[in-house]
Amino acid sequence: MNSSPSDLPAPEGPGSVSGAPNLPDDFTDTFTSRYIDTGGLRHHVVTGGDGPPLLLVHGWPQTWYAWRLIMPALARDFTVVAPDQRGTGLSGKPADGYDTGTLASDLAALMDALGHRRFAVAGHDTGMWIGYALAADHPGRVDRLAVAETPLPGVTPSPPLFAPARLNNALWHFAFNRLAEVNDQLAQGREDIYFGWQFATKAAKKLPDYAVGHYIDTLTDPEALHASFAIYRALDATIAQNQQRKERRLTLPILAIGGQYSLGEQIADTMKLAADDVQTLVIPGCAHWVAEETPEETLAALTAFLAPYRDAPTAAHHPGPPAAPV
Repeated sequence: MNSSPSDLPAPEGPGSVSGAPNLPDDFTDTFTSRYIDTGGLRHHVVTGGDGPPLLLVHGWPQTWYAWRLIMPALARDFTVVAPDQRGTGLSGKPADGYDTGTLASDLAALMDALGHRRFAVAGHDTGMWIGYALAADHPGRVDRLAVAETPLPGVTPSPPLFAPARLNNALWHFAFNRLAEVNDQLAQGREDIYFGWQFATKAAKKLPDYAVGHYIDTLTDPEALHASFAIYRALDATIAQNQQRKERRLTLPILAIGGQYSLGEQIADTMKLAADDVQTLVIPGCAHWVAEETPEETLAALTAFLAPYRDAPTAAHHPGPPAAPV
């Protein structure tokens, strides 16, 4: 049986709104943390704002905190929902369920629990994988989808083993993260080296030390470290799912965002392999961490893309019971 939010303890510590470092001014006046148990998972979710629902799906190795710089402005037009994915932050860390079909179903169940039958989605990095699965597996639930900054397993052509050094430096963690145990053993106690390297080398504009430190602190627990690799360990299942998904092309509007110094137009090129209505955006001066390196540009892009959804009649956001997953 699902637990109501009132039955669950209030989220505490640095992973929650009340304990997260260096939040924008007045952030806690708008946003709160809570736990929601949907039966299969206890989610930690940050919510706030008013308007049609907008689901923000973070990437690896981050948490909801990745969106903090643009959440207050988005909350003026949208009901913002920023969860920690299965296995991350303060959300539950079960042993399995890290293929994107299950991760998408997690978030569909969360939105059901919050009363949101139809919603828009923005997903970054592995959040792009999950956003794509949400739109493909739960037709009619996602109104608009913005995605940023990652290859899409099973859709993007795989690079060669002996890739150019720049590409290898950007993508070698895919193979490392898929390992069964040795990655835990190598990274444990060296989280600042491994994850610090990921943040430093994928940024054109250095992320603040407090933010990098915050993300690393969430990964020093062995259970959290192990779970952080799980979405990569499930790639065989996700690739097989995506190969089936791309046979049913998406027709909803999609904004594909790349950083000038990272994947650029490759995000749109990837989504065009699986979707019909794809808009391309390359953010100047940005690398991988778009919402933190260039928050003003990211906010402007999302605001413009989501305007037709924001301005639609209220009834359009409540179209009736959700369609059954495919």
